[in-house]
Amino acid sequence: MNDWINVALKASLEAGQAIMDIYESDDVGVEYKEDASPLTRADRAAHHVILRHLEPTGIPVLSEEGKHMPFADRSQWDELWIVDPVDGTKEFIKRNGEFTVNIALVRHGRVAGGVVFAPVLGHAYVGVVGEGAWRLDVSADADVDAAWHTRVSLPVNAGTRAFTVVASRSHMSPETEAYVEEAKSIHGEVNLISKGSSLKLCMVAEGTADAYPRFAPTMEWDTAAGQAVCEAAGCDVIDQNTGEPMRYNREELLNAWFLVARSS
Repeated sequence: MNDWINVALKASLEAGQAIMDIYESDDVGVEYKEDASPLTRADRAAHHVILRHLEPTGIPVLSEEGKHMPFADRSQWDELWIVDPVDGTKEFIKRNGEFTVNIALVRHGRVAGGVVFAPVLGHAYVGVVGEGAWRLDVSADADVDAAWHTRVSLPVNAGTRAFTVVASRSHMSPETEAYVEEAKSIHGEVNLISKGSSLKLCMVAEGTADAYPRFAPTMEWDTAAGQAVCEAAGCDVIDQNTGEPMRYNREELLNAWFLVARSS
């Protein structure tokens, strides 16, 4: 396996351990940013753990909790790491376990691979575009070699079920509801599942969901790692403005609306 994906996996596991130490404590230290989004001690702790692993690679890092370089500088980067130390901070605060560590490698604007680790659920989703995608059933304190020994290739056989749409637990929109109604007219029975963080993308990659329509705001660090897992598993993450796979390290880090579905 590529050395860089092992670096990302090790970083995500150790970040997950730092997150769990705070998750299981009495005080997660909730603050609020200027945009009113929450920030906890876990976001900061995971950010520093991840940087400790990624900085020695010499590849620049764009992290939600780090310094955001001007596009004039970022546009010179042929490759970069895109990181969300805790994706689903609201789910972390609710203690429902539906949060993830997201680490993606982007080359020339396209995802090359990534890791999405859900420490409470004990799943790490790993994708290397052109090579494959896997779910690792692993705890945060496992080492990388032990983690790989648990891998299952994606998609898994989900059996016979209704057409399944996964949507955000925190950001359901009228457009998403309209998408579900349209799906019903096409597929008949539709199962709608609400889920937090990048787990929604991973469910489509895994084959336990068929589509994830996102008609609400997200940022590049929310989606890059999940998109890498999806593309590696044979799914598309389509930018609704361009009709093409979503690209990264753009001047505007706010994503357009998008749809995740298995490639036809």
